[in-house]
Amino acid sequence: MDSGCGRCGMLALLLLPLLWAGSLQVNPGYELKVAESVTVQEGLCILVHCHFSYPWPRRNYYTSSPPYIYWFLDGDTIYDEPVATNNQNREVKTETRDRFHLVQDIRNNNCSLHITDARKGDSGHYVFRVERGSDVKYTYRDKKLTLRVTALTEKPVIHFLEPLQSGRLSQLRCSVPGSCQGSTSLTFSWRGNVIKMMDPSTLQTSELSLSPRPQDHNTSLTCQVNLHDVTTERTIWLNVSYAPQNLSISHLRNGTGPKMLQNTSLLTIQEGHALQLQCVVDSNPPAKLSWFRGSSTLNSSISNSGILKLSPSRIEDEGKITCHAQNALGNQTVSLNLSVLYDLQLLGPSCSWDAEDLHCNCSSRAWPPPSLHWRLGEVLLEGNSSNASFTVTSNSAGPWANSSLRLHRELSPGMKLHCEAQNVRRAHSVTVLLLPGQRACCGRRQGRPGEAHGSQMDECGERGAEVQRGAGLEGQGPLFPG
Repeated sequence: MDSGCGRCGMLALLLLPLLWAGSLQVNPGYELKVAESVTVQEGLCILVHCHFSYPWPRRNYYTSSPPYIYWFLDGDTIYDEPVATNNQNREVKTETRDRFHLVQDIRNNNCSLHITDARKGDSGHYVFRVERGSDVKYTYRDKKLTLRVTALTEKPVIHFLEPLQSGRLSQLRCSVPGSCQGSTSLTFSWRGNVIKMMDPSTLQTSELSLSPRPQDHNTSLTCQVNLHDVTTERTIWLNVSYAPQNLSISHLRNGTGPKMLQNTSLLTIQEGHALQLQCVVDSNPPAKLSWFRGSSTLNSSISNSGILKLSPSRIEDEGKITCHAQNALGNQTVSLNLSVLYDLQLLGPSCSWDAEDLHCNCSSRAWPPPSLHWRLGEVLLEGNSSNASFTVTSNSAGPWANSSLRLHRELSPGMKLHCEAQNVRRAHSVTVLLLPGQRACCGRRQGRPGEAHGSQMDECGERGAEVQRGAGLEGQGPLFPG
């Protein structure tokens, strides 16, 4: 009984090699070129390149039937289900069905194996077998393929089909390098401020459609990939292009920092003082900044940087100043009105005799604009008025005020004629001392704002020996009497 069982065991050992049809023998003409070991991460795909050769008798050279090829899990017999085959009469293993594929290039002896959605259970050793007619039945057991499936660590990549632009619908795609198109084992999700208002059901896919806004620029967007209990993700910072917006002008002041000015606001500065204006804009790509006097469409630029320096400021700088910002997507402008204050100047009076009348002219220039009037003694002579004793004609334009006086009366001894100019900041007065039969004298008085004090030389006209150039102070007799 025991000896019989021993003979059965010996027979089984002899039959096993026969089941592999010569797999243990090295036959000339049979050759397999395939990597001995390959590694792929779980959920990803891999193409294992393979090429085989086998002897084919000359008598069968014109046989049209192609060979059948198989990949078996090492340890299985030829009667077990292969993991992949081109023999449609053979079933493949359930766990590898639709995931292990042969490259359809059998006539060129291509035995490459394409594995999709790799699973950790796929790890193992695999052997290749070829069958053709009754002459070729061979398993290449001397050349095995070792497949290792490791945990998923590959991070996804986010692809942009076109650059992001504010208000334009854009398509984004997230993929894991090494994954196959149409893979069902990987699940995707998105998160970020740019998609907070979107339908959550549209975010569980590898593709994303969005219309970014300017405020989405430099914000993060994350694509997350999940496989069972493993998660990998990629975060990027969005580069959203948009036209210039929120353009503003600030007044740069020493010691107190910049002061933002509203559009079309009025900025007042003293003549001769330095002025620095800064133009700030929000745009991507960065906008080109230019400064103009008046309208940006009508005048040439006075500066092509974000800062405009007027040092010292002049009367000619007064008026509308415009900052213009432009990039490839649009433009924006902002303006302010610059008012240059300059000190009150009193020109004159100059007097001369005309027939029997004394004719005097007086002018003043200032900003804010001045007012100008005459005073004879203590009597104020109204502008643009006339009577038997005098005629006053006055006019003004911009910073200038002009007035002329014609006296038709006899002059009292020591009578004083004043030309007075003032604005909201300062007052000036010039006095002419009228001396009948002598030369007239004049002196300028300059005082604090709203007052008339101090002194400064000025001139008077002359008529014969009765009017003389000179200077005098109110309340004193004439200087340089004739």
